[in-house]
Amino acid sequence: MTAEPPAPDRRNEWRVSDEEREAVVEQVKVAAVDGRIDFAELDTKVGRALAARTRGDLDDVTADLPPVVPVDPGQPLVLKGGYYGAKRVGPWKVPAQVTAYGGMAGVVLDFTQAVCRRPVVDVEVHGEAAGVTIVIPEGWAVETDAVDPGYGGVRDRTTGDRLPGTPLIRLTGDGGLAGVIVRHPNGKERRRLKRESPL
Repeated sequence: MTAEPPAPDRRNEWRVSDEEREAVVEQVKVAAVDGRIDFAELDTKVGRALAARTRGDLDDVTADLPPVVPVDPGQPLVLKGGYYGAKRVGPWKVPAQVTAYGGMAGVVLDFTQAVCRRPVVDVEVHGEAAGVTIVIPEGWAVETDAVDPGYGGVRDRTTGDRLPGTPLIRLTGDGGLAGVIVRHPNGKERRRLKRESPL
């Protein structure tokens, strides 16, 4: 009696869900943050992932990429300006979630020397009476559309020119009385960074 051939594996023909597409988009973004692909490849792969109809289409997008190793989100960082103010400057490890309350003396959140290997960092801001200032390196990008401007408003003074593999700072919250400012380092800060950078 002759054995029947095994049924063909048709997993590559299975239709994929929006959740599966988004998971591949995240994998591609992580590859960009790690420097494995450049900005042009990032755009191309994201477009292909979002247009994918089958499992095979998605597998083609990630065929040359390693699987994503889950990143420890770290402990959420909460900064409260209170009566004396609060700052996070210099080298520090960026968690997945940051919350800043301006209080009476303000908060400064400086990412210019931070260690960040995340494609997206969620920052919840509350300007309150003294405001929140966020400083990001040249080449990083920020989204402020989800912030309620309140009385103080939201001022985005960044260039908007995001470089390949750099994080996106995604803001939520409200401007409060004093508002929220996002900017690149000023002249004084750039000189300090140059002095502190290794030769």
